[in-house]
Amino acid sequence: MPLTDHGRARKQQFHDRLGILHHRTLGHKLKERFPAAFNTQWTRRHWVHASLFATLGALVATIVPGFSAQLEPQPKLHATLPLSLPPLTVHAPTAAQPGHQWEVVQIQRGQTLGALFESMGVSTQVMHQILEQPGNREPLTRLRAGAELAFALDDDGQLHGFRFDRSPSERVELTLAGGKIHEKVLERATTTRVAVTSAEIEHSLYAAGRKAGLSPASIAVMTDEIFKYDIDFKDVQRGDRFSAVVEEVWREGERIGGGRILAASFTTGGKTYTGLRFEQDGKVGYYTPEGRPLKKSFIRMPIPYARLSSSFGARRHPVLGKMRMHKGVDYAAGTGTPIMAAGDARVQFVGQQRGYGNVVILDHGKGHTTLYAHMSRFGKVRQGQTVSQGTVIGYVGSTGLATGPHLHYEFRVNGQHRNPLSVTMPPPEPLKGPALAAFRAQVAPTLARIESMEKLLYASTGTPSGKRG
Repeated sequence: MPLTDHGRARKQQFHDRLGILHHRTLGHKLKERFPAAFNTQWTRRHWVHASLFATLGALVATIVPGFSAQLEPQPKLHATLPLSLPPLTVHAPTAAQPGHQWEVVQIQRGQTLGALFESMGVSTQVMHQILEQPGNREPLTRLRAGAELAFALDDDGQLHGFRFDRSPSERVELTLAGGKIHEKVLERATTTRVAVTSAEIEHSLYAAGRKAGLSPASIAVMTDEIFKYDIDFKDVQRGDRFSAVVEEVWREGERIGGGRILAASFTTGGKTYTGLRFEQDGKVGYYTPEGRPLKKSFIRMPIPYARLSSSFGARRHPVLGKMRMHKGVDYAAGTGTPIMAAGDARVQFVGQQRGYGNVVILDHGKGHTTLYAHMSRFGKVRQGQTVSQGTVIGYVGSTGLATGPHLHYEFRVNGQHRNPLSVTMPPPEPLKGPALAAFRAQVAPTLARIESMEKLLYASTGTPSGKRG
């Protein structure tokens, strides 16, 4: 039945009452969930507090970065955060300019300095500029295979830095800038160690010495200085042996060279010779364990690599054709061969004497004099000068009555001619008194080391080639 206007009015009133009841029920539920402050009518004080809390919330969101953003879910992103770190300490390279690295190269066998610079793309002009620096020419032009040089080149191949070792303890670093060279010398610490080395000769003394670790210079000291008066090294045989106490120079854990020979012994022909280094009054010499110098007062042959062409005594003169007394001996050698003083002496005469041509006479003291004739020219000696044994006093020639280049050598004792090849040479003076005491104290440790090595060698049944201790 359709509702009348009165019925529709009553129905509307019914729905209005249901809505009021629903709101009241919801209100009770909200009152249970919210604090009491929200369940009553807000006063002015409530609104002031709410405003204050809202302001504080805004300030916190402003002060703490990302606070507000974190209130909303954000997509997961990988990001790099800029951190404020202290600046890095950069160690500049030791090249001539920052950023240029050293390129180290080694001298190859047979390679010249010019070829090395050319291979590095450095001009000859720059190389000569480096060589003209004081103290550079000699070490750089005498480099051996294996020596290291360092170059600092820029991207255009221009040389800005150059480095080399001037000596075992000095490294030179050059900086090239503006056409000028600036030098810095770096000291490299070295240490000296003492070692004992021994070897038995199989093929040659030189090969055995090198195998035992001796440098060519040390081998020369042993043959040309220590034992030159007692041993003819041309007669050394297989099975002969030697021992040496040597100084070794070390740098940064590497052996870079040999030093002085402090002692040496050489066994040949069943006899052992020993030499010990000792310095007295600024002069260095080698002595026997008893303190007698190994260096003899005179050397019998004052010219190396010569052939005896005429002996002492009566003979027919090659120029005059008459029998005459030959008061000396002749050594045939090429023109210009050096002539050495036979012993320490004072120069008595320098000049020309009839058939002798250019001649030098030396006074060795105690009535001993020597004469050297037929020289092509004189050495750097003058009358009255003191010379040491082995000093070059002149050069072989054929001045005066001579048929070819040779040295005429005479030995006189109190004005009387003696045969230089057979005369008994005066022995050198041994050490005495305080000098002998100082010698014994100094060489005692060295002598003990070399004697220990010798005992080890002779006690060994094997071949002791190249032993070191």
